[in-house]
Amino acid sequence: MASLKDKRIVVLGGTSGLGFAAAQAAGAEGAQLVVASGRQARVDRALSLLPKGTTGYTCDFTHEGQIKDLFGQVGAFDHLVYTAGDALLLGDFSAISIADAKRAYDVRVWGAMTAAKYGAPLIRAGGSIVLTTGIASQRPFKGWVVPASLLGAMEAMTRALAVELAPIRVNIVSPGVVRTEMWNGMPESDREALFADLGGKLLTGKVGEASEIAETYLYLMKQTYGTGQMVTVDGGGVLT
Repeated sequence: MASLKDKRIVVLGGTSGLGFAAAQAAGAEGAQLVVASGRQARVDRALSLLPKGTTGYTCDFTHEGQIKDLFGQVGAFDHLVYTAGDALLLGDFSAISIADAKRAYDVRVWGAMTAAKYGAPLIRAGGSIVLTTGIASQRPFKGWVVPASLLGAMEAMTRALAVELAPIRVNIVSPGVVRTEMWNGMPESDREALFADLGGKLLTGKVGEASEIAETYLYLMKQTYGTGQMVTVDGGGVLT
């Protein structure tokens, strides 16, 4: 396993949720961090909590020009992590706004592809890209047409990019239900009840924590042989 000490890691979506947890974990191992998100307030908060020397940028991940400019400022680095994404678009398929669905794809799929396009030429030898999906692609529920389809697209793209960008390693993390800010739109009591209900149905008896999933991102950056792979960390969600 390679060390992350002094490696330069770019985390797009690294100011909250899984991205922030991955940045924290990498920073604790001595990595040099670059984080970016669409909101300056989140960037400022992340910089106040992450190790000294962390660099932060704001970037609209639906805008190709902004992503290109971002990497122009970042320069050479070792690993790219992409966790950016809006809240999941759930609901009755007949009532889904196609415009909203396209927006979801813009952030999670096209944003990741654009980041890979402009980031890959800057990745040093031995480096990698780690993307993010979710188990809804394998086990969708009613009302999950948009998330399940875009997550499936992410997984197919990961395999294609691993072939296209070799020897850069390209892998993807597939979490189950994780306690992150993505759920903060719900009242706290409803949110905790949901976590208790969902967690009780899992083989682990609980939902995941962002810090637990972060270890998977670190593993995929540090290992040097696997590419084009999806690592599922879901508490047994696809089995229940």
